[in-house]
Amino acid sequence: MIRSSSRGLRIAVVGGGQLGRMLGLAGIPLGMSFRFLDPSRNCPASAVGDVIEGAYDDELALARLIDGADVATYEFENVPLRTAEFLEGRIAFAPNGRSLAIAQDRIAEKDFFKACGVPVQPYRAVSSDDELRIAVEDVGTPAVLKTRRFGYDGKGQVVVHSAVAAQMAWEKLGKVPCIFEALVAFDREVSLVATRGRRGSFAAHPLTCNAHREGILRVSVAPDGDASLGRAAEMHVRTLAERLGYVGTLAVEFFVLGGSLVANEMAPRVHNSGHWTIEGAVTSQFENHLRAITDLPLGETRARGAAAMVNLIGTVPPIDELVALPGARLHLYGKEPMPGRKLGHVTLTAAEHEDFADALAHLRELTGEPNPVPVA
Repeated sequence: MIRSSSRGLRIAVVGGGQLGRMLGLAGIPLGMSFRFLDPSRNCPASAVGDVIEGAYDDELALARLIDGADVATYEFENVPLRTAEFLEGRIAFAPNGRSLAIAQDRIAEKDFFKACGVPVQPYRAVSSDDELRIAVEDVGTPAVLKTRRFGYDGKGQVVVHSAVAAQMAWEKLGKVPCIFEALVAFDREVSLVATRGRRGSFAAHPLTCNAHREGILRVSVAPDGDASLGRAAEMHVRTLAERLGYVGTLAVEFFVLGGSLVANEMAPRVHNSGHWTIEGAVTSQFENHLRAITDLPLGETRARGAAAMVNLIGTVPPIDELVALPGARLHLYGKEPMPGRKLGHVTLTAAEHEDFADALAHLRELTGEPNPVPVA
């Protein structure tokens, strides 16, 4: 058991991005203090804790990171596996390295989903021209060719509609190991963010409906209106978490197709589609992650009403207009503007659904996201 002293718990975090920043903001009211490892001393999380400047696999830097800490975690899923191995042997570390290893390899991830009985689309591993030819024959087109590792926000993937296009995509991606998977003509995209504690407790936030553009999450709305899908998603995520011996917050993205779920991918960390929980749920995904890894009881995950999150990509609209919206809360990450970069987000909450819909429409206009999310 991890016990707090009068000084409060000390949390070591690999990564100092905006997720680390929000972990710090959630933990400070609980008396927690934070130290982050990041290549940049001026990373977003520097506003909420000390920063060890260094590479994620630098063992000297890692030793400094955990010196005097009670528990270690991470805020992004491309943490080097040898970093996880180093930390697991020296400190209470969660989520575990196995979860990282599976999430970092799209074939291992899909295989794990199948083994757990979680529905997935047809897929094949591709590491040669012959395997690509066989994959096209077996899976068919349209399909998506994705790198097995290091893809995020739409990077490292190409939609293909023919065998010739598949070969061109394979060459474009550098003929690195890939996954070839059937393109799902989904009705909408949803995600479930849940947390599992050290003793097996489990708490899931309501199912969230998401809209992506150019591979980047733009808008999330919760709760999704289909209660049966929410129960199915919770069952799947609980199964995955239990099979992994998972501790912490886990997000799984699904496609909705004809009233059924098809798993897309998982993230062994707090997740962009769960940002609405900061103001929109009784306990946020960030606080529950910290509760889980420090062996505190999990908090209630009920939504307080209608909620949404809109990402601020590349630029930030006038702040006075954003904060003037009823029910809006602005979160900026302290990043320099850059095309395609997540600079912050706005959460929107409302008890009355009609008022919420009008406010969300206005917020989408301000942020350049005019298309509504297809909520059930």
